[in-house]
Amino acid sequence: SSPSGESFCRIPSRSASWPNPVPCAGHQESETCRGKCGRVFEACSCHATCLSLLNCCTDYSRSCFQASPQSSSMLGGRALRILGLDLPSDGHLFCRFKGEITLKGFIDEEGHVYCTSPLLFETGWIPFDVSTDGDHFDRSGEYLEADPTSEVTLVNATQWNSYGTPNTAGQLQMTWNSSLIETEEVNVELWGYREVSSSEAETSSLRAELSYLYSLGRNLPNSGVFSFNPEPREDFSEWELGNIRITAGSKSEGERNVQGLWSGGHILAWHLEQAFRDDSSAWAENKCLQWDALEKKLTSFLNELIDCPCTLSQARADTGRFHTDSTCNIESGSVCTYHPGSVYCVRAIQASPRHGSGQQCCYDSSGALVLTGDSVGGSTPDRAHDWGAPPYREPPRIPGYSHWLYDVTSFFYCCLWSDLCNVYLDHRPSSGCRKYQPPGAGVVLGSLHFVTFDGLSYTFSGKGEYYLVSAADRELSVQARTEQVKLQNGTLVKATQLSSVAMKENSSDVIEVRTAGKHLQVLRNQKLLPFTEQRWMDLQGEELQVAFQGLWRVVVSNLTPSAFTRRLNQNVCVCVCVSTVLLPAEFSNRTQGLLGSMNADPSDDLMTSSGSVISSADVTPEEIFTFGAGWNISKTSSLFTYDSRYLLDSYFLPPSHDSTFVPAFSLPEKPDDPLVADMLSVCLGEGAQFCKHDTLITRSLAVGNATLRARRDHRALMEALEPVVSCGWIPTPRNGKKNGTRYLQGNTLSFTCSEGYVLYGSTERTCVEDGTWTGEQAHCITGWLERFS
Repeated sequence: SSPSGESFCRIPSRSASWPNPVPCAGHQESETCRGKCGRVFEACSCHATCLSLLNCCTDYSRSCFQASPQSSSMLGGRALRILGLDLPSDGHLFCRFKGEITLKGFIDEEGHVYCTSPLLFETGWIPFDVSTDGDHFDRSGEYLEADPTSEVTLVNATQWNSYGTPNTAGQLQMTWNSSLIETEEVNVELWGYREVSSSEAETSSLRAELSYLYSLGRNLPNSGVFSFNPEPREDFSEWELGNIRITAGSKSEGERNVQGLWSGGHILAWHLEQAFRDDSSAWAENKCLQWDALEKKLTSFLNELIDCPCTLSQARADTGRFHTDSTCNIESGSVCTYHPGSVYCVRAIQASPRHGSGQQCCYDSSGALVLTGDSVGGSTPDRAHDWGAPPYREPPRIPGYSHWLYDVTSFFYCCLWSDLCNVYLDHRPSSGCRKYQPPGAGVVLGSLHFVTFDGLSYTFSGKGEYYLVSAADRELSVQARTEQVKLQNGTLVKATQLSSVAMKENSSDVIEVRTAGKHLQVLRNQKLLPFTEQRWMDLQGEELQVAFQGLWRVVVSNLTPSAFTRRLNQNVCVCVCVSTVLLPAEFSNRTQGLLGSMNADPSDDLMTSSGSVISSADVTPEEIFTFGAGWNISKTSSLFTYDSRYLLDSYFLPPSHDSTFVPAFSLPEKPDDPLVADMLSVCLGEGAQFCKHDTLITRSLAVGNATLRARRDHRALMEALEPVVSCGWIPTPRNGKKNGTRYLQGNTLSFTCSEGYVLYGSTERTCVEDGTWTGEQAHCITGWLERFS
């Protein structure tokens, strides 16, 4: 039955993190949201969904606030307005971040109140509370802290990063959006970053330090541009990494946690001591050798890194584990400064578990993996992951900065400013790809077609909420909600399509992606996420990326890692939704659900929830329907958000599988149907049956064609992820040459020796199917040894 009133209660049996509204008589005045935002009680709610369900506790709006904007750079300095709270101009506001840092807020002339985000050296969602008396912090909210952004642009970054080296001099220029600093005069400051030993710790741990160094100019016109001639600063030369900050002219020098604009972190070549400008190569060589000595004392991190994908197509398809490196992406025009000869690099999304290290993989124009054994532009791992690593805040896990200190400044010393790149590459060798295993991929598309991880195709048009994937031992659950297909004229047809996908693994956040008209909504823990400010979010246990390029696309990567992609095609009358789930090889023989058991055997993919297997050889559509219905979720395990009367009435209150809805199991192709001829000319090849089904059920060739394209896209994905055999890197013989740098099955390498040397071993070696090289290692030996052999 449907709710009869505007007030809803929570079912006690459901998990406290999932709001479960049902009808109730009324609110209990005793429930309060003070210090309890995000929770759901028996009679009322302090969760964000209460706004749409009209079941908020009476003090929700006074206790739980939204901030605008909803994000800030990790460096802080952004004014966050507390919505719904206004104070007199002589009032007071105190802001407490993560229960640790308390700062004084400010009030503008209109009574709007603001907290300025502090420096926290971490990314993700940051909880904070506010108080009007400094004692009772009874209003709560959160904001997203993102990777350091460049609000101040360093014009000609190469000049900034290499200032003082031969042929690099002149004025340095920076620009900024002057409207972001509402003042007529500004200060331009230099801040330095370093990681130093913590004197308070019992062990030799490090702490991050971002400190004001000196001003480049004070009370300057807020024109949005500033130039200066840098001079060596002997007293600050030990600070080799830092940022520019611009603040209002009224602020004191180096005043912390005030509104300001930051540049990106960069190497401070332009203020290094005079010795650097006199002979940058000698200065850099000394620094490189110091770094070499330090690296030899540190614990090796290489063995815990995942291998690189063997090809660029694999790297770009494995979106659950790898993400494009913006510093080397030919499609965006970025120059591969640190990887000459490469055209595209990716980074492993997750840092290594013990050391917080990162993997980087680079590819040449042919799509082949480039190795440091062959080129200084090869793939190099990172002691510190570029995006940091939970729990953050402690070196070497500081986002951006730790990576610059451990992996980038040393590259400048050894490779860009001196000729000791071999020293750098000795500590950062490419891992290769011999152990790389591509993920399995399953997909749901159209109305409503499935291709399992093992490649079995079938159609199940059930209406309700179902398990796409469940892996109990990894606590992974990916769930799908389906709705009846509605044509543009409002007519309902006997088929269903995806309307929402939700996922969770272990202790990660719950992420839900759902349709809202012709748009997508993304929810984190049942709360709508805004993407007006950020396209990449670091969540609890997951990374989230959203792109809007013709197709709306959401990628979620989590700790396993796994990923799912959600696309919404807006160019057809009925939106065609696609959900792709990627799982790494560790999930083999661990999955069940509508996408089958991932074990390279499609014969057992129609395994029911009770464990019996239906043969796919002669299964009927009706039997498929019964099989799919059995994978409906239980109410206690639902990950979905029910924040509207429609969702309550349609999905929360009824059974998870709507047994009253029966789809069309067969659709005849009538010769006199004018749509059939066009359909037969379009619906060809793999995916033709899906295309025909969706064309006939929706009476739209555009919908059928979109389904066909989605099926072909999945085929292209599977081809890109096709496993390849790597035999591993072979070194060039000393005093000789190696012709070729490809190490995959079918590739052949040839070897020659320099004049005066004789080649022993094989002149050619071929990579064969079992992952080994034919022949023997080549050696070049001086000719006089031949007389004594």
